[in-house]
Amino acid sequence: MTRHHPDSLSLMEYSAGNLSEPHALCIRLHLDECPHCRSRVDTLDSLGAVMMEQQPKVTVSENMFDNILSAIDSEPVRASDFAPAPRMGVLQKLLGDDINRLPWKRQLGDVSVLDITDRFPGQSEQVVLQKLAAGGKAPAHTHRGEETTIVLQGAFADQKGVFNQWDFVVLNDQDEHKPVAVGCEDCITLSVLSAPVKLTGTFTRMLNPFIR
Repeated sequence: MTRHHPDSLSLMEYSAGNLSEPHALCIRLHLDECPHCRSRVDTLDSLGAVMMEQQPKVTVSENMFDNILSAIDSEPVRASDFAPAPRMGVLQKLLGDDINRLPWKRQLGDVSVLDITDRFPGQSEQVVLQKLAAGGKAPAHTHRGEETTIVLQGAFADQKGVFNQWDFVVLNDQDEHKPVAVGCEDCITLSVLSAPVKLTGTFTRMLNPFIR
């Protein structure tokens, strides 16, 4: 069960079609496995359709969307919301193979990466698959910009908690962490970065000039 979700603004931007293709993919993968967020987006989609039909008669208050999402959060999830959703279908179609059989490139220590930015022509962000070996640790780092990540397989832990499969997390230059893969399988994530990470370890920070 997912415990870490996109925030309300991200879901509204997704519903409105305002997100970049890589960010929309991250949220789509989360929605396929999270009935709670799927219910919220369904409601936002319905609300958007009504507003489009009634323009320009509808007046929207500043806190209208927050009130609607709060009401959604207070409602129990319906049993029908747990209908099976395709696992990894969208990503497998994009990559053309299972994520465990991709041509991973060893980066640092327990971390392997695969840059898939070229699958999103015209996008300014870097899109990267990252694999942290089971029980392995990633180098301590912070972020020069914003990083949006969804866990595709396994789980990792840092000072903010444990992030399991399909959990969603957004980090920025205020966050410094050293993820550790937990469980008995490799942890694979999909990340969208507006700027390269910044290594903060005593020795690894010397590699920062070479990170792109």
